[in-house]
Amino acid sequence: MNFLKSILLSIISGLLLGLAWPTYGITAFIFIAFIPLLHVAKYNNKFSIKIFLCFYLTFLIWNIIATSWLYYASLGGVLFAVLVNSLLMTIVFSLFFIVSKKINSKLSLIFFVSFWLCFEKFHLMWDFSWPWLNIGNVFSEKTEWIQWYEYTGSFGGTLWVLLTNILIYKVFLSTIYNEKPRLLIVSVILVIIIPITISKIILYNLDLEEEPIDVFIIQPNIDPYLEKYTRTDKDNYHYVHDLLEENSIKNSTIFLPETFFSDGTQINGYSGNEFIKQLEFLKNKFNSEILTGIELFEIVKDSIKIKNYSNNLNDGRWLNLYNSSVFISDENQFYNKSKLVVGIEKMPYKKLIEPILGNLLMDFGGLTYSRGYDNERKNFKSFNNFYLSPIICYESVYGEYVTEYTRSGSKLFAIITNDGWWDVSEGHKQHLSYAKLRAIENRRNIVRSANTGVSAIINYRGEIEDSIEYGEEGFINTNVGLIEEKTFYVNYGDYIFRISLFFFIIIGLHFLATIVKIK
Repeated sequence: MNFLKSILLSIISGLLLGLAWPTYGITAFIFIAFIPLLHVAKYNNKFSIKIFLCFYLTFLIWNIIATSWLYYASLGGVLFAVLVNSLLMTIVFSLFFIVSKKINSKLSLIFFVSFWLCFEKFHLMWDFSWPWLNIGNVFSEKTEWIQWYEYTGSFGGTLWVLLTNILIYKVFLSTIYNEKPRLLIVSVILVIIIPITISKIILYNLDLEEEPIDVFIIQPNIDPYLEKYTRTDKDNYHYVHDLLEENSIKNSTIFLPETFFSDGTQINGYSGNEFIKQLEFLKNKFNSEILTGIELFEIVKDSIKIKNYSNNLNDGRWLNLYNSSVFISDENQFYNKSKLVVGIEKMPYKKLIEPILGNLLMDFGGLTYSRGYDNERKNFKSFNNFYLSPIICYESVYGEYVTEYTRSGSKLFAIITNDGWWDVSEGHKQHLSYAKLRAIENRRNIVRSANTGVSAIINYRGEIEDSIEYGEEGFINTNVGLIEEKTFYVNYGDYIFRISLFFFIIIGLHFLATIVKIK
């Protein structure tokens, strides 16, 4: 295949992948998006820089179309995310290309599917984690198609997409070779129709027992660039107090967005902190628990107690800074965000990179300190004797990670976030949309408090029941159901990845053995 044709097909694949993406795309494009790229791989015989560039072009186009909204938060951030993520995807596809030239077609395609699934899992785990474009996320606006995520998680969606692309491509090849692909055509129809049909059946029969509680979700709509750091915690406290009083709130659970209180509250002496006592006053006056975002910090003077995320103040002290959630109830509890945004909240592989780059990555987001984190998920216990989960912003993108809350007894998810950094773009829409996948995987209702929007109630079917539009100030006062049931996916996690890892290793070893034998 000549280079120009390879370029053209690579562009088509990139466009199909990008235009399939939520929340603006045509989802069905995803079922054919890899076909042009698979054709490039099949009809080029030798790996070269030109082939690598073709693959890179595909993934670059996809990343630009789907995530260019990162520009609103940080130019450096969008360049890093788009260029590096495209490179990682290209490396995966390039290795598949190399393997496919040494082993038979069926094995190489199984290798491709298993390798891609392993890559997506890896992208959920390492310090440069950026799983925004994991393929299973593409169905977040088509929840009626993927109710079976309660069994497979989003990896089931990735598997579905890759298998469908391969089968349709085989139909295409059979047509080129003047073969009769009737069986393949039937297989394609079944692979598309059966999962959707199963999903519809699950949805039709789904009726979980719920215990209702009253919730009050606040969307203050504070501009993160112009207003957020000019308003003090005291200003925000009075804002909440007046809002609760005006609406006669009693016996409720109140939800406020990520870092709503951002002046900084010291963990050393947390229980006696004057500001925490003010929040306790609110709780007692309105007989309502409060879950809110807050910035916590602690000063460490003993070098033995410093953590790998501690920031050296160069005066014999270290600063641990946290993006946290606190729950003001009978027993005050707090949780520190664990999945931090690379280059904005944390420096990846800090001990290795910081001596080389200094604060360069942090400067992409305008920050100078990396954040600390908790190593385990923490549920908050209500004085009404149930557990709820504080899921802070970016954490809601991680499937198996979120199931840890459910396994620990959570009956309700609370996502608190500040999506105002991305302005009026697809960023905040995609973030909201991905939350629907967590609702389905765990069969939990979700209350979502977002600073500038979109705040919402998402039910366990992945449907938005109520919401406040982006850029509006407002609140939602309603009942939400607590659910106790645990799904198959909650119990067994990303087993599809574990199966894929087995095939990846076995076929990889077969490939290596083939290379050695040839030599």
